[in-house]
Amino acid sequence: MGQPTLSRRERLRAETAAEIKATALKHMAATGAAALSLRAIARDMGMTAGAIYSYYDTRDALINALITDVYTSLADALEAAHEQVPEQDTAQRILAHGHAYRQWAIGHPEEFQLVYGDPVPGYRMPEGSPASEAELRVCMLLSQLVAAAWPYAAAAHSGEEHAWEDFQPDLTHALHEQEPGLSPAALALALRIWGRMHGLVALEVYGHLRSQIVDPAKLYHQELLDLTASLGLPVPVASGV
Repeated sequence: MGQPTLSRRERLRAETAAEIKATALKHMAATGAAALSLRAIARDMGMTAGAIYSYYDTRDALINALITDVYTSLADALEAAHEQVPEQDTAQRILAHGHAYRQWAIGHPEEFQLVYGDPVPGYRMPEGSPASEAELRVCMLLSQLVAAAWPYAAAAHSGEEHAWEDFQPDLTHALHEQEPGLSPAALALALRIWGRMHGLVALEVYGHLRSQIVDPAKLYHQELLDLTASLGLPVPVASGV
């Protein structure tokens, strides 16, 4: 069965909610998340304050919706990249994941800055919310790759001192469900890999590489190749950017 047809009123409401979120991202990019104001967004859109509060009753409700959309968009992009590579080719999947992460970030700088920039003052993501679930989905996609690489990487990393108590309960619970039997050292490795992927991407998105390098993609690709080799995986021979 197809998707139910929305009424005209429902379509207009969905379009307005999307416009509110797009306007909020522009405001945050221009003035920072701390200055985000529902009244200012309403003013820009030609809405009354009362009208916008019927969509998002608080600033945090709007931020929750934005973060959910952002992490869902990123997770969708990463999943699509994974699916382009055979499941057994872990090295190529890691490369595909890394490049998809960078491409998404440079294509969505405002969204990237919302979830990976300075924390929004006074905001705390609700536990068990759609936003936190979407964030966890992104984390689990990288954890899947580390689980696949662990037979190669374990010799170099299994002796590291980590315990499940070192990590947040939601993350360990999700990992136990998805990859039972995986060690805390493997989860620590997943976070370190994310740090390596994220570092150069963040420098590029925030404009810090412009005066140092002509081709950030080439530098990033070399980092991914080195990362793959550090896991004990065979580095793909034909690995263009």
